[in-house]
Amino acid sequence: MVAALLIILVLIVVAGITLSARSFKVVQQYERGIIFRFGKTLPGTRGPGLTVIRPVGDRLQKVNMQIIAMAVPAQEGITRDNVSVRVDAVVYFRVVDPIKAVVNVQNYMFAVSQQAQTSLRSIIGQSEMDQLLAERDSVNRELRRIIDEPTEGPWGIRVERVEIKDVNLPEGMKRSMSRQAEAERERRARIITADGEYQASKRLAAAANVMARDPAALQLRLLQTVVEVASERNSTLVMPVPVELLRFFEKMTPNSPAQSVAPPPEDTGDTEVAQAEAAIENVGTPELGSAATDEDSEALPEVPEPDVPPTPHPGEAGPAEVAAAEALAARQAALAAAASGEVPAVGDGAGSSAADGGAQAPADGNAPPARERT
Repeated sequence: MVAALLIILVLIVVAGITLSARSFKVVQQYERGIIFRFGKTLPGTRGPGLTVIRPVGDRLQKVNMQIIAMAVPAQEGITRDNVSVRVDAVVYFRVVDPIKAVVNVQNYMFAVSQQAQTSLRSIIGQSEMDQLLAERDSVNRELRRIIDEPTEGPWGIRVERVEIKDVNLPEGMKRSMSRQAEAERERRARIITADGEYQASKRLAAAANVMARDPAALQLRLLQTVVEVASERNSTLVMPVPVELLRFFEKMTPNSPAQSVAPPPEDTGDTEVAQAEAAIENVGTPELGSAATDEDSEALPEVPEPDVPPTPHPGEAGPAEVAAAEALAARQAALAAAASGEVPAVGDGAGSSAADGGAQAPADGNAPPARERT
Protein backbone atom coordinates (compact mmCIF):
# COMPACT_ATOMS: atom_id res chain seq x y z
CA MET A 1 0.00 0.00 0.00
CA VAL A 2 2.79 2.39 0.93
CA ALA A 3 4.70 1.50 -2.19
CA ALA A 4 1.72 2.28 -4.36
CA LEU A 5 1.27 5.65 -2.70
CA LEU A 6 4.95 6.36 -3.19
CA ILE A 7 4.72 5.56 -6.90
CA ILE A 8 1.68 7.78 -7.29
CA LEU A 9 3.49 10.61 -5.53
CA VAL A 10 6.50 10.24 -7.79
CA LEU A 11 4.27 10.33 -10.86
CA ILE A 12 2.57 13.48 -9.63
CA VAL A 13 5.92 15.16 -9.03
CA VAL A 14 7.17 14.19 -12.50
CA ALA A 15 3.96 15.43 -14.10
CA GLY A 16 4.22 18.69 -12.21
CA ILE A 17 7.81 19.17 -13.32
CA THR A 18 6.85 18.43 -16.92
CA LEU A 19 3.95 20.83 -16.82
CA SER A 20 6.14 23.52 -15.26
CA ALA A 21 8.73 23.03 -17.99
CA ARG A 22 6.06 23.46 -20.63
CA SER A 23 4.44 26.42 -18.88
CA PHE A 24 7.49 28.54 -18.11
CA LYS A 25 9.46 29.94 -21.04
CA VAL A 26 12.38 32.36 -21.17
CA VAL A 27 12.52 35.01 -23.90
CA GLN A 28 15.87 36.71 -24.54
CA GLN A 29 16.32 40.44 -24.68
CA TYR A 30 16.76 40.52 -28.47
CA GLU A 31 13.74 38.25 -29.07
CA ARG A 32 9.97 38.48 -29.06
CA GLY A 33 7.57 35.59 -28.42
CA ILE A 34 4.49 34.72 -30.40
CA ILE A 35 1.93 32.37 -28.79
CA PHE A 36 -0.09 29.95 -30.92
CA ARG A 37 -3.09 28.61 -28.98
CA PHE A 38 -4.55 25.63 -30.74
CA GLY A 39 -3.01 26.95 -34.00
CA LYS A 40 -4.35 30.49 -33.64
CA THR A 41 -2.07 33.45 -33.04
CA LEU A 42 -2.82 35.44 -29.95
CA PRO A 43 -2.73 39.22 -30.29
CA GLY A 44 0.40 40.85 -29.02
CA THR A 45 3.82 39.42 -28.35
CA ARG A 46 5.63 38.35 -25.21
CA GLY A 47 8.56 40.49 -24.18
CA PRO A 48 11.93 39.40 -22.84
CA GLY A 49 12.09 37.54 -19.55
CA LEU A 50 10.14 34.68 -17.98
CA THR A 51 6.70 34.10 -19.47
CA VAL A 52 3.98 31.58 -18.60
CA ILE A 53 1.87 29.77 -21.13
CA ARG A 54 -0.66 27.00 -20.93
CA PRO A 55 1.00 23.64 -20.87
CA VAL A 56 -1.65 22.19 -23.14
CA GLY A 57 -2.67 23.89 -26.38
CA ASP A 58 -0.13 26.79 -26.36
CA ARG A 59 3.09 26.94 -28.38
CA LEU A 60 5.64 29.74 -28.14
CA GLN A 61 7.69 30.77 -31.18
CA LYS A 62 10.58 33.19 -30.74
CA VAL A 63 11.50 35.75 -33.39
CA ASN A 64 14.93 37.39 -33.52
CA MET A 65 14.70 41.21 -33.64
CA GLN A 66 18.39 41.89 -34.31
CA ILE A 67 19.71 43.48 -37.48
CA ILE A 68 20.75 40.78 -39.92
CA ALA A 69 23.53 41.31 -42.44
CA MET A 70 22.94 39.22 -45.54
CA ALA A 71 25.39 38.99 -48.42
CA VAL A 72 23.78 39.19 -51.83
CA PRO A 73 25.46 36.89 -54.38
CA ALA A 74 27.22 38.61 -57.26
CA GLN A 75 24.88 39.38 -60.13
CA GLU A 76 25.90 39.87 -63.72
CA GLY A 77 24.12 42.39 -65.88
CA ILE A 78 24.41 44.98 -68.63
CA THR A 79 24.24 48.63 -67.68
CA ARG A 80 22.23 51.27 -69.50
CA ASP A 81 25.32 52.25 -71.54
CA ASN A 82 25.86 48.61 -72.65
CA VAL A 83 28.73 47.61 -70.35
CA SER A 84 28.82 44.11 -68.85
CA VAL A 85 29.45 44.27 -65.09
CA ARG A 86 29.35 41.92 -62.12
CA VAL A 87 28.06 43.48 -58.90
CA ASP A 88 27.70 42.09 -55.39
CA ALA A 89 26.14 43.81 -52.37
CA VAL A 90 25.17 43.37 -48.75
CA VAL A 91 21.74 44.00 -47.17
CA TYR A 92 21.08 45.02 -43.56
CA PHE A 93 17.50 44.35 -42.39
CA ARG A 94 15.53 43.53 -39.26
CA VAL A 95 12.08 42.35 -38.20
CA VAL A 96 9.73 45.11 -37.10
CA ASP A 97 6.51 43.06 -36.94
CA PRO A 98 7.11 39.51 -35.64
CA ILE A 99 3.58 38.29 -36.36
CA LYS A 100 3.74 39.30 -40.07
CA ALA A 101 7.26 37.90 -40.41
CA VAL A 102 6.09 34.52 -39.09
CA VAL A 103 2.58 34.31 -40.52
CA ASN A 104 2.74 36.09 -43.91
CA VAL A 105 6.00 34.58 -45.23
CA GLN A 106 7.31 31.08 -44.81
CA ASN A 107 11.02 31.92 -44.54
CA TYR A 108 11.57 35.65 -44.47
CA MET A 109 15.37 35.41 -44.74
CA PHE A 110 15.19 33.41 -47.97
CA ALA A 111 12.50 35.76 -49.30
CA VAL A 112 14.60 38.86 -48.55
CA SER A 113 17.63 37.25 -50.23
CA GLN A 114 15.69 36.56 -53.44
CA GLN A 115 14.19 40.03 -53.45
CA ALA A 116 17.63 41.58 -53.00
CA GLN A 117 19.09 39.63 -55.94
CA THR A 118 16.23 40.60 -58.23
CA SER A 119 16.43 44.25 -57.21
CA LEU A 120 20.21 44.28 -57.73
CA ARG A 121 19.85 43.04 -61.31
CA SER A 122 17.16 45.64 -61.90
CA ILE A 123 19.29 48.51 -60.59
CA ILE A 124 22.21 47.39 -62.79
CA GLY A 125 20.07 47.73 -65.91
CA GLN A 126 18.77 51.15 -64.85
CA SER A 127 22.17 52.69 -64.04
CA GLU A 128 25.20 53.61 -66.07
CA MET A 129 28.71 52.40 -65.42
CA ASP A 130 29.88 55.79 -64.14
CA GLN A 131 27.01 55.85 -61.65
CA LEU A 132 27.91 52.43 -60.30
CA LEU A 133 31.52 53.52 -59.85
CA ALA A 134 31.26 57.14 -58.71
CA GLU A 135 27.71 57.61 -57.39
CA ARG A 136 27.47 54.74 -54.95
CA ASP A 137 25.35 56.65 -52.43
CA SER A 138 22.51 57.36 -54.83
CA VAL A 139 22.59 53.80 -56.18
CA ASN A 140 22.49 52.40 -52.62
CA ARG A 141 19.50 54.57 -51.71
CA GLU A 142 17.60 53.53 -54.80
CA LEU A 143 18.41 49.85 -54.22
CA ARG A 144 17.26 50.10 -50.61
CA ARG A 145 13.97 51.67 -51.72
CA ILE A 146 13.34 48.92 -54.26
CA ILE A 147 14.02 46.12 -51.74
CA ASP A 148 12.16 47.72 -48.83
CA GLU A 149 8.98 48.54 -50.76
CA PRO A 150 7.57 44.96 -50.98
CA THR A 151 9.01 43.67 -47.69
CA GLU A 152 8.10 46.14 -44.92
CA GLY A 153 4.35 46.31 -45.40
CA PRO A 154 3.30 42.69 -46.04
CA TRP A 155 6.27 40.90 -44.47
CA GLY A 156 7.12 43.12 -41.50
CA ILE A 157 10.78 43.35 -42.60
CA ARG A 158 12.50 46.72 -42.72
CA VAL A 159 15.62 47.13 -44.82
CA GLU A 160 17.95 49.42 -42.92
CA ARG A 161 20.74 49.80 -45.46
CA VAL A 162 22.05 48.35 -48.71
CA GLU A 163 25.64 48.77 -49.88
CA ILE A 164 27.32 47.69 -53.10
CA LYS A 165 30.57 45.99 -52.20
CA ASP A 166 32.34 45.56 -55.52
CA VAL A 167 31.86 46.20 -59.22
CA ASN A 168 33.85 43.95 -61.53
CA LEU A 169 34.52 45.29 -65.03
CA PRO A 170 35.84 43.48 -68.11
CA GLU A 171 39.58 43.69 -68.72
CA GLY A 172 39.14 45.65 -71.95
CA MET A 173 37.07 48.27 -70.15
CA LYS A 174 39.69 48.53 -67.42
CA ARG A 175 42.42 49.17 -70.00
CA SER A 176 40.27 51.80 -71.73
CA MET A 177 39.63 53.57 -68.44
CA SER A 178 43.32 53.51 -67.57
CA ARG A 179 44.20 55.06 -70.94
CA GLN A 180 41.55 57.71 -70.43
CA ALA A 181 42.90 58.56 -66.98
CA GLU A 182 46.45 58.72 -68.35
CA ALA A 183 45.38 61.07 -71.14
CA GLU A 184 43.55 63.28 -68.66
CA ARG A 185 46.61 63.47 -66.42
CA GLU A 186 48.81 64.33 -69.38
CA ARG A 187 46.41 67.06 -70.47
CA ARG A 188 46.42 68.61 -67.01
CA ALA A 189 50.22 68.42 -66.89
CA ARG A 190 50.54 70.22 -70.23
CA ILE A 191 48.12 72.92 -69.13
CA ILE A 192 50.02 73.47 -65.89
CA THR A 193 53.34 73.62 -67.76
CA ALA A 194 51.98 76.12 -70.28
CA ASP A 195 50.55 78.24 -67.48
CA GLY A 196 53.93 78.22 -65.75
CA GLU A 197 55.68 79.29 -68.95
CA TYR A 198 53.17 82.08 -69.43
CA GLN A 199 53.68 83.41 -65.91
CA ALA A 200 57.47 83.10 -66.24
CA SER A 201 57.41 85.05 -69.52
CA LYS A 202 55.48 87.86 -67.87
CA ARG A 203 57.96 87.97 -64.99
CA LEU A 204 60.92 87.96 -67.38
CA ALA A 205 59.38 90.78 -69.40
CA ALA A 206 58.88 92.79 -66.22
CA ALA A 207 62.50 92.10 -65.17
CA ALA A 208 63.77 93.16 -68.60
CA ASN A 209 61.78 96.38 -68.32
CA VAL A 210 63.40 97.10 -64.95
CA MET A 211 66.94 96.29 -66.18
CA ALA A 212 66.55 98.35 -69.35
CA ARG A 213 66.30 101.55 -67.33
CA ASP A 214 69.77 101.20 -65.83
CA PRO A 215 72.69 99.59 -67.76
CA ALA A 216 74.50 98.81 -64.50
CA ALA A 217 71.72 96.45 -63.47
CA LEU A 218 72.35 94.18 -66.44
CA GLN A 219 76.10 94.34 -65.80
CA LEU A 220 75.60 93.31 -62.16
CA ARG A 221 73.35 90.45 -63.24
CA LEU A 222 76.06 89.30 -65.64
CA LEU A 223 78.67 89.38 -62.89
CA GLN A 224 76.38 87.41 -60.60
CA THR A 225 75.99 84.75 -63.30
CA VAL A 226 79.79 84.59 -63.64
CA VAL A 227 80.11 84.06 -59.89
CA GLU A 228 77.58 81.24 -59.96
CA VAL A 229 79.37 79.51 -62.82
CA ALA A 230 82.79 79.96 -61.20
CA SER A 231 81.59 78.35 -57.95
CA GLU A 232 81.23 74.98 -59.68
CA ARG A 233 84.27 72.76 -60.00
CA ASN A 234 84.65 72.44 -63.74
CA SER A 235 87.08 73.37 -66.49
CA THR A 236 84.78 75.87 -68.19
CA LEU A 237 86.26 79.30 -68.79
CA VAL A 238 83.72 82.10 -68.93
CA MET A 239 84.67 85.30 -70.73
CA PRO A 240 81.95 87.89 -70.20
CA VAL A 241 81.40 90.46 -72.92
CA PRO A 242 80.80 93.98 -71.58
CA VAL A 243 77.32 95.24 -72.16
CA GLU A 244 78.73 98.62 -73.27
CA LEU A 245 80.56 96.93 -76.15
CA LEU A 246 77.36 95.31 -77.33
CA ARG A 247 75.58 98.61 -77.20
CA PHE A 248 78.44 100.25 -79.14
CA PHE A 249 77.99 97.72 -81.94
CA GLU A 250 74.26 98.23 -81.76
CA LYS A 251 74.64 101.99 -82.19
CA MET A 252 77.09 101.54 -85.08
CA THR A 253 74.74 99.24 -86.95
CA PRO A 254 73.17 101.16 -89.88
CA ASN A 255 69.44 101.48 -90.19
CA SER A 256 68.85 100.16 -86.72
CA PRO A 257 65.45 101.25 -85.43
CA ALA A 258 65.54 103.04 -82.15
CA GLN A 259 64.02 101.07 -79.32
CA SER A 260 61.80 102.97 -77.02
CA VAL A 261 62.22 102.26 -73.33
CA ALA A 262 59.17 102.39 -71.15
CA PRO A 263 59.24 105.11 -68.47
CA PRO A 264 60.28 103.80 -65.07
CA PRO A 265 57.53 103.28 -62.49
CA GLU A 266 57.70 105.22 -59.28
CA ASP A 267 57.95 102.25 -56.92
CA THR A 268 60.14 99.13 -57.09
CA GLY A 269 57.91 96.59 -55.34
CA ASP A 270 55.16 94.24 -56.36
CA THR A 271 53.13 97.14 -57.73
CA GLU A 272 55.75 97.69 -60.43
CA VAL A 273 55.66 94.03 -61.45
CA ALA A 274 51.85 94.10 -61.55
CA GLN A 275 51.89 97.23 -63.72
CA ALA A 276 54.44 95.69 -66.07
CA GLU A 277 52.37 92.52 -66.39
CA ALA A 278 49.25 94.59 -67.08
CA ALA A 279 51.14 96.58 -69.74
CA ILE A 280 52.28 93.34 -71.41
CA GLU A 281 48.76 91.91 -71.38
CA ASN A 282 47.16 95.11 -72.76
CA VAL A 283 49.56 95.55 -75.71
CA GLY A 284 47.59 95.60 -78.94
CA THR A 285 47.32 97.21 -82.37
CA PRO A 286 45.27 100.42 -82.37
CA GLU A 287 42.19 100.45 -84.53
CA LEU A 288 42.08 102.40 -87.81
CA GLY A 289 40.59 105.82 -87.46
CA SER A 290 40.92 105.87 -83.67
CA ALA A 291 42.50 108.78 -81.87
CA ALA A 292 46.12 108.28 -80.82
CA THR A 293 46.93 108.17 -77.13
CA ASP A 294 49.36 110.44 -75.33
CA GLU A 295 52.08 107.77 -75.34
CA ASP A 296 51.72 107.24 -79.11
CA SER A 297 51.92 111.00 -79.71
CA GLU A 298 55.11 111.14 -77.67
CA ALA A 299 56.71 108.15 -79.40
CA LEU A 300 55.90 109.09 -83.01
CA PRO A 301 56.86 112.52 -84.46
CA GLU A 302 54.17 114.64 -85.97
CA VAL A 303 54.26 114.87 -89.78
CA PRO A 304 52.85 118.14 -91.14
CA GLU A 305 50.30 117.81 -93.85
CA PRO A 306 51.40 119.35 -97.20
CA ASP A 307 49.52 122.35 -98.45
CA VAL A 308 47.65 121.42 -101.59
CA PRO A 309 46.87 124.41 -103.83
CA PRO A 310 43.34 124.68 -105.16
CA THR A 311 42.75 123.14 -108.53
CA PRO A 312 42.08 125.82 -111.17
CA HIS A 313 39.30 125.52 -113.67
CA PRO A 314 40.23 124.47 -117.21
CA GLY A 315 41.26 127.40 -119.39
CA GLU A 316 42.28 129.83 -116.68
CA ALA A 317 45.56 130.09 -114.67
CA GLY A 318 45.44 130.32 -110.96
CA PRO A 319 47.51 132.63 -108.78
CA ALA A 320 49.80 129.76 -107.77
CA GLU A 321 50.73 129.01 -111.40
CA VAL A 322 51.39 132.69 -112.17
CA ALA A 323 53.68 133.00 -109.12
CA ALA A 324 55.50 129.78 -110.05
CA ALA A 325 56.08 131.03 -113.63
CA GLU A 326 57.43 134.35 -112.43
CA ALA A 327 59.74 132.64 -109.90
CA LEU A 328 61.06 130.30 -112.60
CA ALA A 329 61.79 133.20 -114.97
CA ALA A 330 63.58 135.13 -112.26
CA ARG A 331 65.71 132.11 -111.35
CA GLN A 332 66.72 131.55 -114.96
CA ALA A 333 67.71 135.21 -115.28
CA ALA A 334 69.80 135.05 -112.15
CA LEU A 335 71.60 131.91 -113.31
CA ALA A 336 72.36 133.45 -116.71
CA ALA A 337 73.78 136.57 -115.10
CA ALA A 338 75.91 134.47 -112.75
CA ALA A 339 77.25 132.44 -115.67
CA SER A 340 78.33 135.61 -117.52
CA GLY A 341 80.14 136.86 -114.41
CA GLU A 342 78.12 140.04 -114.06
CA VAL A 343 75.66 139.26 -111.25
CA PRO A 344 76.41 136.76 -108.40
CA ALA A 345 73.91 133.95 -107.89
CA VAL A 346 71.98 134.64 -104.74
CA GLY A 347 69.60 131.67 -104.78
CA ASP A 348 66.08 132.20 -103.68
CA GLY A 349 66.66 135.84 -102.73
CA ALA A 350 67.68 136.74 -106.28
CA GLY A 351 64.75 134.82 -107.67
CA SER A 352 62.35 136.56 -105.32
CA SER A 353 63.76 140.01 -106.19
CA ALA A 354 63.62 139.22 -109.92
CA ALA A 355 60.06 138.10 -109.55
CA ASP A 356 59.22 141.40 -107.85
CA GLY A 357 60.72 143.73 -110.50
CA GLY A 358 63.83 142.41 -112.24
CA ALA A 359 67.44 141.35 -111.47
CA GLN A 360 69.80 143.42 -109.38
CA ALA A 361 72.43 145.52 -111.19
CA PRO A 362 76.16 144.81 -110.68
CA ALA A 363 78.34 147.02 -108.54
CA ASP A 364 79.77 149.08 -111.52
CA GLY A 365 76.23 149.56 -113.05
CA ASN A 366 77.15 148.36 -116.61
CA ALA A 367 75.09 145.17 -116.81
CA PRO A 368 71.58 145.44 -118.13
CA PRO A 369 68.64 144.17 -116.09
CA ALA A 370 68.19 140.43 -115.95
CA ARG A 371 64.68 140.56 -117.47
CA GLU A 372 66.01 142.45 -120.58
CA ARG A 373 68.88 139.92 -121.09
CA THR A 374 66.51 137.02 -121.09
